[in-house]
Amino acid sequence: MAETQLALKDIQVNVAVGEEVKALLTDINLAVHAGDFITLLGNNGAGKSTLFNAVTGDIPLAGGSVTLAGTEISRESPEKRARLIARVFQDPKMGTAPRMTVAENLALASRRGARLTLASRKLNRQLAEFKQLAAQTGNGLELALNKPTEQLSGGQRQALSLLMATMRKPELLLLDEHTAALDPHTSAAIMHLTAEIVAREQLTCLMITHQMEDALNYGNRLIVLDAGRIVADYDAAAKAKLTRADLLQYFG
Repeated sequence: MAETQLALKDIQVNVAVGEEVKALLTDINLAVHAGDFITLLGNNGAGKSTLFNAVTGDIPLAGGSVTLAGTEISRESPEKRARLIARVFQDPKMGTAPRMTVAENLALASRRGARLTLASRKLNRQLAEFKQLAAQTGNGLELALNKPTEQLSGGQRQALSLLMATMRKPELLLLDEHTAALDPHTSAAIMHLTAEIVAREQLTCLMITHQMEDALNYGNRLIVLDAGRIVADYDAAAKAKLTRADLLQYFG
């Protein structure tokens, strides 16, 4: 059996609403094995992004613990966790530096988790590597290495965000509806690229999606959240038998 890469134990997240305390996540217990590609479904407000924020440290825990690659990180800062966890957001504008070129963004990502120095970036030595890396996107990104990121299309920018998140293998990859802002054709292309990278690099990945087809077609496991709780957890065998109609029962 694969080792446990991410362990969430008794996770509780609360928020103050006036004088009341509202639970956003309640008793979340989850073991994610190394190499798992898990899709997460749930209504708006079910707690999907809150779960990601609990893992990254962007929201405090009211209870429970987060363990990643054998080390408890519950008290680590978001900055320290970011050395281990890569996240791609829904908005293509997030995750890249808009005024830096594609090559400069890739150079920055190539040093993620390393101590920054004032040494020369030596971009010219890396251009061939970056061109080969960008060519796998199939959207012409390799021809835009010297173009500021803010001038890219949404699909190119999201593809760049994905490359940046995965070029130094993270302990955990979080995809937060990373195709939701794209048109159907571009979304399909980014999903295909995502699946290729996750499989090739044997990444441990959690992906939030509202697209039931993507939830059914990608990954080896499917989890459904509702009102801050895990209400279904399908392994590969059970997931293979699921239909769209089966999933619709969770969306009232």
